[in-house]
Amino acid sequence: MWNVFLFETRRGEKPVEEFIQSLDELTTPKINHHIRLLIKFGPWLSMPYSKKLTKTLYELRIRGKQEIRIIYSFKGRNIYLIHAFKKQTQRTPNKEIKVAQKRLDII
Repeated sequence: MWNVFLFETRRGEKPVEEFIQSLDELTTPKINHHIRLLIKFGPWLSMPYSKKLTKTLYELRIRGKQEIRIIYSFKGRNIYLIHAFKKQTQRTPNKEIKVAQKRLDII
């Protein structure tokens, strides 16, 4: 079993949690299901649920009416959910990866 933590800014804001709370009632249970899979399988969770983006960053892939991505990383037995966004293009935009990388550097 893996531990999951939400990224928190120095001011105490939790952007991933705020993003998830802003979504509709149909999407939130899907996200929770994917997070439970991530807790259970950790780095062994693969497509279609998870995809490796860089050496240290992965994306949790929530499909449906809205394409949601949550970028996460591992540190020891901990999983940090560090960035979330609505996917609107084929590829994950570099700007989203850069935001996640900056947040990872803070952890």
